[in-house]
Amino acid sequence: MAARRRRTWSSRQSKARVRRWAWGAGAVMLLGLALMWKTVWPYVVGVALAMLLGGVVWWLLKAHRSAISGDRAWQAAEERRARDVAMSDVDAMTWQRFEQYVAQLCRRDGCTQVVVSGKTGDLGADVVGLMPDGRRLVIQCKHYAPHRTVGSGEMQKFLGTARAEHGADIAVYVATCNFTAAAGKLAVKHEIFAMHRDLLGAWVRGSTLESLLPLNGTGGGPPRGRRPAR
Repeated sequence: MAARRRRTWSSRQSKARVRRWAWGAGAVMLLGLALMWKTVWPYVVGVALAMLLGGVVWWLLKAHRSAISGDRAWQAAEERRARDVAMSDVDAMTWQRFEQYVAQLCRRDGCTQVVVSGKTGDLGADVVGLMPDGRRLVIQCKHYAPHRTVGSGEMQKFLGTARAEHGADIAVYVATCNFTAAAGKLAVKHEIFAMHRDLLGAWVRGSTLESLLPLNGTGGGPPRGRRPAR
């Protein structure tokens, strides 16, 4: 017990000495500053102004980043909302109107000699035309409900005719729904552009067909843990 008291007293003494030293050092610094004020005041003021300026710059940068982040979030939300509205209009189309609409998008992007089949038995060529650079474009259109998927069997039929029957340089399978994983892999393997619902939404919103081609195989898979509808 006595040893503990001695340790406590010693600790208190050490802390007291440190406080006295700190106060003494502070007093000496203030005294020195007062005696040399005429010499050091420009430096003191300069440091204070630099710190103030730094604080203002930091605050402005933080406010700027916050504004940019908020603007990007707002813009993304607006784009999603606009795309959803546009896709709801696409969903309301008949399959015939959808094929005509796809042809309109092709013409908008500079494609020429765009023709719509408009009938069954077209061997997968619902829309044909020429890309702006002259390559032959063949498009299969599938107007399905958003919850459905395009399977590998349907993709196989298209890849079997797109080039062999129609001589496609660019073969596009555009759908108002998503593709199964197997259908997507098959499309990428055989260089068929599987334009699923999300990519179609981007096309509707103004992205060009040419700019979307490199995105083949990205996104648009069915939700995990859910059996795709056929």
